[in-house]
Amino acid sequence: MKINFNVEEAVNLRSSVRNYDGQIIDTATMNEIQTFIQSIENPFGNKIKYHFINIEEMKESNKLGTYGVIQGAKQFVGLTVRLEPMVLEALGYELEILMLYLASMGIGTCWLGGTFNRKEFAKGVDIKEDELFPVITPLGYAAKKMHFTEVAMRKLIKADQRKGFEQLFFKDNFQNPLTKELAKEMYIPLEMVRLGPSASNKQPWRIVQSKDYVHFFERKDPGYSKAFSYDIQKIDLGIAAAHFDLSVKELGIQGHFVKLRDVEMILPEHVEYVFSWKKGDF
Repeated sequence: MKINFNVEEAVNLRSSVRNYDGQIIDTATMNEIQTFIQSIENPFGNKIKYHFINIEEMKESNKLGTYGVIQGAKQFVGLTVRLEPMVLEALGYELEILMLYLASMGIGTCWLGGTFNRKEFAKGVDIKEDELFPVITPLGYAAKKMHFTEVAMRKLIKADQRKGFEQLFFKDNFQNPLTKELAKEMYIPLEMVRLGPSASNKQPWRIVQSKDYVHFFERKDPGYSKAFSYDIQKIDLGIAAAHFDLSVKELGIQGHFVKLRDVEMILPEHVEYVFSWKKGDF
């Protein structure tokens, strides 16, 4: 997978766009986007299927709904998967890389998990019986002004606020907050994680840096995923993995993701181990 954009710049450029100007992305640009998607590989080995939807080409498109969250968008990309271990993390990883790429092109996107009408959008998507349709994003160019719903939602979820570095990251165990000085070469990759998007801006990732390992944990929000048949916050862990992985690669730091049997540390309440990144060659 070749990344032809600056990761830190793209992370800072990317923001959730909910009000679009209605302009259709031209064919040449869409071809570039599809070519880039074909190059994306996730470190967990799961298969992710992409579906392009143009609502103007669909029958009864007036019924397609995002419950007022998205306005003016004509094009969408939906992702479907078979529910299996690590697939939601893989989905989050891949779609976030696509979104960063699109941000570098000046194209707006927005993570939609619980705020789109799956039944209606699924009419434009070839979904198998054993597949899930967890997320979708609009594609397009931001309108000059945010609509009222967008402004209200950003205020509600405190979209422009992030938890502090030492609230999310730890050294060796959860009793020792990680500082910029202790993080050393991992500071920028972890800061890119801190700036990442997440469902309702809950930032469920917690990370412990220990020797040659960086351990990723999910801080579950009790009841948050009860409306779904899967843990939607695992997608956020995939987003965190994407920001981290792209950053270490850009810095020339070698390493790879692994799943350990036991991280041998006491975990806080509602926190569970998900995966690790190990520094060094394979």
